[in-house]
Amino acid sequence: MTRTLTTDDLPALMTGIMATLAAIGIARFAYTPLLPAIIQQGWFSASQGAYLGAANLLGYFVGALVAHSLSERFSPRLVMGASFASIGLSFVLCAGAGGFLWFFFWRLVSGVAGGILMVVGPSLALAATPPERRTRVGALVFTGIGAGALLSAFVVPLLLGVSLSLTWGTLGLLSLAAGVLCDRGVARLPAPRITRTVGNSAVRNAGVKVIVLLVIGAYALDAVGFVPHTVFWVDYLAREHALGQQAASLQWGIFGVGALCGPFMVGALAQRVGWQGGLMIAFAAKAAAVLLPVFSLALLSQSISSFMVGAMIPGIVALTSGRLAELVGPTAHKQLWGRATAAFAAAQAGAGYGMSALFGMWGSYTPLFTISGMALALGLLLVLLSRGVQQRRTHASAQ
Repeated sequence: MTRTLTTDDLPALMTGIMATLAAIGIARFAYTPLLPAIIQQGWFSASQGAYLGAANLLGYFVGALVAHSLSERFSPRLVMGASFASIGLSFVLCAGAGGFLWFFFWRLVSGVAGGILMVVGPSLALAATPPERRTRVGALVFTGIGAGALLSAFVVPLLLGVSLSLTWGTLGLLSLAAGVLCDRGVARLPAPRITRTVGNSAVRNAGVKVIVLLVIGAYALDAVGFVPHTVFWVDYLAREHALGQQAASLQWGIFGVGALCGPFMVGALAQRVGWQGGLMIAFAAKAAAVLLPVFSLALLSQSISSFMVGAMIPGIVALTSGRLAELVGPTAHKQLWGRATAAFAAAQAGAGYGMSALFGMWGSYTPLFTISGMALALGLLLVLLSRGVQQRRTHASAQ
């Protein structure tokens, strides 16, 4: 059986990549460099700008919860098309200064649509891919996250140099263009491949349910590790350590390069050691990379931390998605992936608010990196426990 990609995989790749690009890459990451501009130009206060960012996180949680039921009740193609349109409109309709409630509503809408795309897009891609190529495709569909991170690091600042309104409008048009490409991919997807695997046959016993809960728990803890670098990293370097905006922006760019490389890295890793082995390595690497700035802020340490955390953000998303599909099969994956995404979104929002409050109390970001590194270490422990449960179940069934 071939494991290399073929032209038959292009519709699945286009479906998944465009969905993750719009859902996270544009709807969330592109807002990060917009935030200082809308504050500096007097559109909103710093506090209001933070709440607008939180609106997207809240919407993402809601979207993850409703994605499976919506795609079962309506055509997945229709649901995805409406989600792309919503993200595009959320940017276009915010291209001019407006009231806080107007922006809050559309940032909320973009979050809901992003959560739906993040669940439905990768699941459709996996279901339409032959088992022998599912590892490679399942990782590459998340390169859209990295593409969005690069977009936010390099393209958005250039657009902001021209006009803030132009930047909002351009991001909306990019989202709509991604939607058109995704729709072309969905229209060409083959029928879902329903296959019986060891994971599918095992899903009926309680052991697999425990494994699934442990994997989802680890994924939620990954959301805690996600927060410092995606929310505080630039400010931590630029202001708290007085390295300047230029040096901090360079690290955000390295983060973006890592995010683009991550799915390729874990795709190769999963082919060699499997989804489970890949998850263990990824959690260990991300925990070390998040903790590294606590011990050293030399340029090399900053760059390693930026690149590895950037790489492991989409990397762990891809590995978790692939591991769940391995456990329950591609058909049941969508519902379970929706629950995992909702757990991630809830933990991420809670960690974001909690860490902001802790920063207000302590006046330093450094302890937050320690907390996140410990959370990722705990996530690694849950992944290891899930392997232990699986090994015991396999041994018991063999007797």
